[in-house]
Amino acid sequence: MSRIKKEVTIYDIAAQLDVSVATVSRALRDDPVVSVKTKKKVFDLAEKYGYQTNQFARNLRKQQTNTIGVIIPRLNSYFMAAVIAGIEQVANQAGYNLIISQSSESAERESINVRTMFNNRVDGLLVSLSYHTNNLDSFEKFAQKNIPVIFFDRTPESSTFTNIRINNVQAGYEATKHLLSKGRRRIVHVTVSSTESVYRERFRGYVQALAEFGVPLDMNLVYLGDLSLESGAAAAKFVHALPQRPDGVFVANDNCAAGCVIGLKAHGLRVPEDIAVVGFNDDPVSRIVDPNLTTIHYPGHEMGELAARSLINHLNGAADIMLTQTILLRSDLVVRESTG
Repeated sequence: MSRIKKEVTIYDIAAQLDVSVATVSRALRDDPVVSVKTKKKVFDLAEKYGYQTNQFARNLRKQQTNTIGVIIPRLNSYFMAAVIAGIEQVANQAGYNLIISQSSESAERESINVRTMFNNRVDGLLVSLSYHTNNLDSFEKFAQKNIPVIFFDRTPESSTFTNIRINNVQAGYEATKHLLSKGRRRIVHVTVSSTESVYRERFRGYVQALAEFGVPLDMNLVYLGDLSLESGAAAAKFVHALPQRPDGVFVANDNCAAGCVIGLKAHGLRVPEDIAVVGFNDDPVSRIVDPNLTTIHYPGHEMGELAARSLINHLNGAADIMLTQTILLRSDLVVRESTG
């Protein structure tokens, strides 16, 4: 029967080196009071015996865990992966760890994730809301404890929390205006049935551009799906079945837009000759689908960096996020072959 190996403590290291426990403790904290020579001896012995600092106990005394919670709608999204990469880069450089969870587009699951983050004593929270979140009640305990929360990308329309996003109305306007400037007048908008402001704002931009060009809004040209690749194929079927064929499509994300392009071609329509297509996000799929997608460049990595930096600066006392309610990042129209 194997024996359980005893965990090495700073008392063991102190006894082995014939120094005080306080000296070992200071050396492990890289305290300048301890000589470089002694530090090296302590570090070498600690590594040899596999000593592990009790970071949890230390953080408990400091009333912080050096952990940031991140809640996103889906992990299988290139845009969200780019955001997380940006968050992780900044957090790691600042010595913070991440706990990441997904809501799977469920407000109920999101609420459970928020409670889990709170119970895990995260120092702060970065959140992109699910499609169907219609209130922020689950975040109130964070506000009551003065634990900072920053919303990014999918943000609440009105909140005491800080939001980081792009101007989705302007982006939706630019996407639709581009199609209109190409002479397209029957433009389908493919979006999602959601309480989430991001998609409502892109729709508002679509409506604004139509009005500017004197094109009446026709709600029969608005297709609601879930913005998946399969939803794009269904949108293409919808377009093909319309009695008067549209000549343009503005899709609220690239994955769905790619599915739409493939579907339109399967129905014998030429892109962009018969129908032009604009996507949103500038995901890699926009440069793979044939023809390449005209789209809105949405800076995911930069958004993640900014969200993490803003939160950590607040935690370190370098800035107060409560002084800024909304931070807007720039987005740009990227013109490719799908609009000619």
